[in-house]
Amino acid sequence: MGQEGGMALRKDRAGAGHTLPTTIAAAASRSRRGRQKTFYNLKITLICGFITVIVLRGTVGVGNILGGGDGGGDEERKIIEQTNRLVAEIRSDSDPDEVIAFTTSTNDNSENGANSDSNSNSTAIDSYEFLEDGTLMRGSDTVVVPYSLGPKISDWDEQRRSWLETNPGFPTTVASGMGGGRRQRVLLVTGSPPGPCDNPMGDHYLLKAIKNKIDYCRLHGMEIVYNLAHLDPEMAGYWSKLPLLRRLMLSHPEVEWIWWMDSDALFTDMAFEVPLERYASHNLVIHGYPDLLFDQNSWIGLNTGSFLIRNCQWSLDLLDAWAPMGPKGPIRDAAGRLLTAKLKGRPAFEADDQSALIYLLVSRRDFWGPKIYIENSYYLHGFWEGLVDRYEEMLGQNHPGLGDERWPFVTHFVGCKPCGSYGDYPVERCLSSMERAFNFADNQVLRLYGFAHPALATPKIRRIRDETADPLNVIDHLDPRAPIVTRRASAVQH
Repeated sequence: MGQEGGMALRKDRAGAGHTLPTTIAAAASRSRRGRQKTFYNLKITLICGFITVIVLRGTVGVGNILGGGDGGGDEERKIIEQTNRLVAEIRSDSDPDEVIAFTTSTNDNSENGANSDSNSNSTAIDSYEFLEDGTLMRGSDTVVVPYSLGPKISDWDEQRRSWLETNPGFPTTVASGMGGGRRQRVLLVTGSPPGPCDNPMGDHYLLKAIKNKIDYCRLHGMEIVYNLAHLDPEMAGYWSKLPLLRRLMLSHPEVEWIWWMDSDALFTDMAFEVPLERYASHNLVIHGYPDLLFDQNSWIGLNTGSFLIRNCQWSLDLLDAWAPMGPKGPIRDAAGRLLTAKLKGRPAFEADDQSALIYLLVSRRDFWGPKIYIENSYYLHGFWEGLVDRYEEMLGQNHPGLGDERWPFVTHFVGCKPCGSYGDYPVERCLSSMERAFNFADNQVLRLYGFAHPALATPKIRRIRDETADPLNVIDHLDPRAPIVTRRASAVQH
């Protein structure tokens, strides 16, 4: 991969064990920024032209506009598709003034403005390449990557400890909900894109998903944050969670654990509690399988759709090391090529946060591994396809509070993308399965009020317990881990 060409130009790696090695940030050139602005304006001009064509089709006909009568429908469809693609592309792009440009520093001549600009023009954007140690190259040059999640912090544990001592009104422990006693403070974090879903039904199921998470947090004495903003336009898509996690850590020093959960993941065991005491000596808790991760280097060895990360210096260092493959554009594309080459079974596409974390852990196992707990004794992440069609079986044989394959803690709809216009599975299959998962969990909440869904496929509910003049006695004796019933008690007696 041309590792020797830029070797002498890499950053001094003494003490760099906790990062994917990259070189120090430098300013972007004005000429490059100007070209980006011109390209952005050109895209705006193109889309305006296409929209004009579509508007004119209603008066003179698209076939006449394009110079032919036959095949007009096909041409019209192509125009609409191209317009949609351009709209989507412009939506996903940041303002050109915010786009990060890249400079090289391989010889003294590169310091000359004219020579530097000439070199930039002669180098194709798709020639960016990540080396195995994480260094980003462009041709034989080491690329300066002017990106970080924020100012480097190296004493967060001390800052946080001091703040907590002077702010006793913000304890790091809280009442433990169903479990009783006290536990460390946990903040559940989820979110969705700032705009409406492409599929109108997607917004409806996002609402159900956040209702599900609010229910779980309310039952277990946890706080929740729902984010709709891209805090860093360079880290859109899969990567948007990283700047959000960092910001929440620094803004909420009273929180001991931050729990990220994707919007398409649902709690399906409302009685199960994460055994935080198990992770006293760990800083990252994530669902996965050590053999897949370390023996096979599989790209599905971990799943970043649901994980807990401790609010500490180690975690800030991990985020700093994780982030360099994330900026969208040529960096993310180049990182994707490396990840596809190094991780078993990974398709060819741009770098995603899950693959980047796996590569980081595999390549720096000795450094990061001791503080990571790979959890698979319960379903912190449970792949939906093997679960949703078994819910009735679970209802008949098991009860909440197990958290594993008998009654999954989390059901994650990987590959469905209910808010998008595409996915790896038919949208009807995804939405009907999400309905079943939501109602499966919702029955565990509704029974507190004496109701249940008569079937998992319907949002309708019915009464399962008669009203009483002694309601508190009923609540006191209601075991959240008891089997779920969906009919009145009198109707199931024999």
